[in-house]
Amino acid sequence: MFEHLKAKFPFPKTKCVRFIREFKRIEVPAKTILLKENEVSLHAYYIEKGLARAWYNNDGKDVTFQFFTENTMFSSLESFRKGLPSMVSFETIESCILWKIDKPTVDQILAEIYNDPELRDRFMDSVFERTFDYMKHFFSFIKDSPQQRYLDLAKEKPEIIKRVPQHYIASYLGITTVHLSRIKAKILKGG
Repeated sequence: MFEHLKAKFPFPKTKCVRFIREFKRIEVPAKTILLKENEVSLHAYYIEKGLARAWYNNDGKDVTFQFFTENTMFSSLESFRKGLPSMVSFETIESCILWKIDKPTVDQILAEIYNDPELRDRFMDSVFERTFDYMKHFFSFIKDSPQQRYLDLAKEKPEIIKRVPQHYIASYLGITTVHLSRIKAKILKGG
């Protein structure tokens, strides 16, 4: 965890070490709910090992919105920063080794970061990476076919295709598992 965070947020060594010490290591089994939809997020997480997903309830149907793999930090940003109810739930797909940090500690760290323009820019760049992922996923539903969304996912994040159960992938793509099977069969036939 520490080496990846140092690379992702290349803060001065003393600050980086102090920030990293604030994280608490936890191990959780697959299917652990880390945050429920409509609860206020009090923690942010970093995945050392494992896989998690963000999902929401749409009229009783579980809709996967995003996946998180190793070396990824996640939380319900709007809930964590503003104390609003989360629009999504977070759940582990695999057993995970996570590092969690609480909101008061993050607020202290952010106060220091905001006072240093270079640190602030690096931090904001990392936050916007996730926002760009959201935008890309959103626009793919407008302009791409389900087959193209699957092909893009397979190209950009092949570990998701290999590690995530098919019903979560189908949900993420906005299709049924039957439709996903047809797409995969068509691709195998060269279509």
